[in-house]
Amino acid sequence: MIKKLCVIGAGTMGAGIAQVAVEKGVEVTMRDVEDRFVEKGLSTIRNFLGKKLEKGKVTKEDHDAILGRLRGTTSLEEAAAGADMVIEAVIEDTALKQKVFAELDGLCAPSVILASNTSTLSITKIASVTKHPERVLGTHFFSPVPVMRLVEVISGEKTDAKIVAATIEVMGAFGKTAIKAKDVPGFIVNRFLCLLYNEAADQIYKGYATAQDIDLGLKLGSNHPMGPVEIMDMAGVDVVNNALKALFEMTGEERYRPSPLFEQMIGENRLGRKTGRGFYDYAK
Repeated sequence: MIKKLCVIGAGTMGAGIAQVAVEKGVEVTMRDVEDRFVEKGLSTIRNFLGKKLEKGKVTKEDHDAILGRLRGTTSLEEAAAGADMVIEAVIEDTALKQKVFAELDGLCAPSVILASNTSTLSITKIASVTKHPERVLGTHFFSPVPVMRLVEVISGEKTDAKIVAATIEVMGAFGKTAIKAKDVPGFIVNRFLCLLYNEAADQIYKGYATAQDIDLGLKLGSNHPMGPVEIMDMAGVDVVNNALKALFEMTGEERYRPSPLFEQMIGENRLGRKTGRGFYDYAK
């Protein structure tokens, strides 16, 4: 089990990963490019833990100890110092991820595991900018991280099997179930889910069905705990659109071409829960 984790990115995914780790006894330094982003991520974690305290799910002593293991910074060098593992959780952009990994490769000892929390992008491409691609792999967490139990562990072309095994052990210690995935666009789960999201959006766009009926149909007809439209609003309409675009560009398969509804909604700032309105209206 690792003792110290560095998380790069303090957004929804980065904060969720950091929270899971500190709750399991790991020291975490979370880094983002601006103080306001760092503080927002820290506030997200404090709010989650505060609710647990209110509900009696953690004691005051445990609550304070958990937060005592958490730090935030804008310095990549400071964040990576002494870390046994780094999990990058920046936006889905290959060039940006490569920049982060090239910097991390120079800062971290060869024994440090470098993982990317990506839902679609090539681990092999991300690792190609490093001198030690054997210690680079993917850890695709699902949102919301503190609740969702699955993590896809993805090997690049040069990832060492021992690094994969060690990462699966860490995921287990975090309370997650890991499945091994090949480095193909979308890995395992998103190759299915993105098709579901795209079909749901297209049916709404063409007037074939409402968001409510699609969600109710999948929940009652397929025993899904949440409907695909509800999940899109939770994950972010823009995030889903980016995942579909990446899959379409990487595979060239027409089935992954994003529904026109996504760009329309993005233009109207209907991004889901985070903007108060997506497929559903949360202002009400």
